Amino acid sequence: MAADVLSDVLKTVRLTGATFFDVVAKEPWVAEQPPREMILPKILPGAEHLIAYHVITEGRCFANIIGEEPIAIEAGEVIVFTRGDPHVLSSSPGMRADPGAADKLEGFAGSQLPFFINYGGDGAASAKIVCGFLACDARPFNPLLANLPPVIRARAKQGSDASWLGQFIRAAMIESANKRAGGESVLAKLSELMFIEVVRRHLEALPPEQAGWLAGLRDPFVGKALSLMHASPARNWTIEELARDVGLSRSVLAERFADLVGMPPMQYLANWRMQVASGLLSSGRANMAAVAAEVGYGSEAAFSRAFKKMVGVPPSAWRHRLGHDGSHSMLRTVRSPSADPGSRKPEH
Repeated sequence: MAADVLSDVLKTVRLTGATFFDVVAKEPWVAEQPPREMILPKILPGAEHLIAYHVITEGRCFANIIGEEPIAIEAGEVIVFTRGDPHVLSSSPGMRADPGAADKLEGFAGSQLPFFINYGGDGAASAKIVCGFLACDARPFNPLLANLPPVIRARAKQGSDASWLGQFIRAAMIESANKRAGGESVLAKLSELMFIEVVRRHLEALPPEQAGWLAGLRDPFVGKALSLMHASPARNWTIEELARDVGLSRSVLAERFADLVGMPPMQYLANWRMQVASGLLSSGRANMAAVAAEVGYGSEAAFSRAFKKMVGVPPSAWRHRLGHDGSHSMLRTVRSPSADPGSRKPEH
């Protein structure tokens, strides 16, 4: 049976929704996210990669990666910074915030989500924004992250079909306002679903000439080959078997796959096996022989050599980096500060 490759990747790289907060912004206002290496250990300890998102629920604002052109975003739109790049949200383009904002994270203790933050002065709100972070594994192989643009912008569709993002916005606002039992889990899952919908929108909008892993998913032949490998990563696949199963010649599939995905099919399979193995190792629930067998290696020694060649460390060292039980502390949350501590006025 063919696999849903996007779902398989999202599951294997452990996409996880985390810190989630509401912002009420009053002109003039500005908020800035520092580089992810400064804030990731404070917001999501143990996580490898940070994705930031902002959903405009009322009003409008400007958003941009630092050093790039501002983007005007309005109510009903979401902007996702897929690489966690330092970025600015503001009432006017070109504004910058306190560069030491990340240092203030230490002064905020976790409490029930969502966190409520005021920016700016005492006037009427010019924007209301639902913000948050997602975490996922970036190593050893995350083909989705490697093929997403640094910024994705999406709008809730109008009409009856619709507005999956609009439904997310409404549900997020309700959960934020009511703080019901289980709300943190609901908000985290909503964030994950929102991100998946944004990725699907991006995939559907790719131009026909686009190359890359996402374009490969869309291609009927390359997409089927990817699905087959994801469904059975331990199988001893050959390019001939894949070509037969997708209905192409060996040479045509090899060329088509490499042109779209950027690597030969067997190299992709080897990389994906190591990603699956890294997750099994991180869980701490499987011994080395079981992990080796799960990803298609007949011996621990062969698996260990392949893992070290690709990842740079042996499997035992990969597992040890998380502690002997393989556990993560990914989801400790902290309150996100405003750029200006004097403007922070928690709402009640």
